Amino acid sequence: MKIIFATSEVVPFAKTGGLADVCGALPAELAQLGNEVSIFLPAYREAIESGQSNERVELDFKIPIGNKQVKGHLLKSRLPGTNVTVYLVEQDDYYDRPQLYREQNKDYKDNCERFVFFCRSVMEAIRLLDLRVDLIHCNDWQTGLIPAYLRIEYAGARGYENIATVMTIHNMAYQGQFWHWDMLLTGLDWKYFNWHQLEFFGKLNLLKTGLVFADAINTVSPRYAQEIQSAPMGCGLEGVLAHRSHFLHGILNGVDYSVWNPATDEYLPLQYGPNDWQQGKTAAKNFLRKELGLPLDDTAPLVGMIGRLADQKGLDLVVDVLPQWLQKTNVQWVVLGSGEEKYHEMFCQLATKFPHKLAVQLKFSNPLAHCIEAAADMFLMPSLYEPCGLNQLYSLKYGTVPIVRATGGLADTIMDTDERTIADGSANGFVFESYQSSQLDQTLQRAVRYYQDKTRWANIVSTGMHQNWSWTRSAREYLEMYRKTAAQVKQTAYY
Repeated sequence: MKIIFATSEVVPFAKTGGLADVCGALPAELAQLGNEVSIFLPAYREAIESGQSNERVELDFKIPIGNKQVKGHLLKSRLPGTNVTVYLVEQDDYYDRPQLYREQNKDYKDNCERFVFFCRSVMEAIRLLDLRVDLIHCNDWQTGLIPAYLRIEYAGARGYENIATVMTIHNMAYQGQFWHWDMLLTGLDWKYFNWHQLEFFGKLNLLKTGLVFADAINTVSPRYAQEIQSAPMGCGLEGVLAHRSHFLHGILNGVDYSVWNPATDEYLPLQYGPNDWQQGKTAAKNFLRKELGLPLDDTAPLVGMIGRLADQKGLDLVVDVLPQWLQKTNVQWVVLGSGEEKYHEMFCQLATKFPHKLAVQLKFSNPLAHCIEAAADMFLMPSLYEPCGLNQLYSLKYGTVPIVRATGGLADTIMDTDERTIADGSANGFVFESYQSSQLDQTLQRAVRYYQDKTRWANIVSTGMHQNWSWTRSAREYLEMYRKTAAQVKQTAYY
């Protein structure tokens, strides 16, 4: 198949979150399976300065934005180590900025205009480059107008007749909502600004637009695909998703094991695999403890947390239970990440009070993230919601037992430990259901009890390390969805 990925982030060009990892890894796997894949991405300052070489495509274009015409250009690059072409949509007034979407904690005021331009540029590039596309894979609200433009403005146009669209939801909480007058920027007729299509409680909603007009919808885990069809997880769009449930799929994200593999990880003091994980984890644990100032205590399990310090990640539960754990138990904790100021203050206060039990790094460091995954005995993800989650999958590969709440992809990938799952060899972590600090506390206690039984703990670790959550598995599922969707578009008229 000939596939276009339209996305606002791609590793290694530009990244703020997991979207970039998905759109850097999945196209590469699809290309390995014999498909012709291209990626479209805004030419942000970060992308230009990423160290990836590019060349100018010798064509210019003008895009209608409201009542004006805006010039754009294309740069051409390549996804490292692949034959996947990356087209960077260049328009410096929109994209030559310090950050991708916001600055000083405020969204750019012209974000709607910036991504209207991007969506229209992708559609025009198909014609200008003669790409002969079978399917456009759109990702999150920034690309939500593409399915609408295809069905409204390009319907029946030569070269666009049989193009199918897939809209992937990476996180329902981010919808691209703008005031109603931004509808003028889209160039679409006001008749589409209605509650069935682009309008959402008086605002223009670009994610809703994509969900309504795309030929297929998917999200990043089967559980999350079910959760978002009802409140509160649907974030107001549960009715749209329930109405289109026959076109909604859930496919788990994968792991790039060329990056996240303790057997080849360049950031570890000692590389290891399923047969020598005890030695590898001990080396990583000793190194990390020295780096962060924690005592070298062989009897104390180490709990790791990496990610945004935000309510979504279950941090309110953590701060409820952590003071008592620091005061009363022989367990050490490492926290890496940044986010809401209230959590910065709370973790810093606790680290100051309990410096031998808690190490906090309020930043992101890729080398440190790898080292924590290897050093920790347990990895904590008590999320309020989690579309897929990747750290629990990294943890399994690194022999670090996940402790998670049963939501989204966490529920799809982590099997709770009890006597039955230990016996049948399926236990790979610890899971709690209710979003309550008491449930988190009890699950932590249960995990520590199992940790003290070295034989059963080794069984749990071994199960996780031998599981395969690679992108190859996920890519095959995506390809099956693409083929079915493309076939349906060719056979039936759009409703």
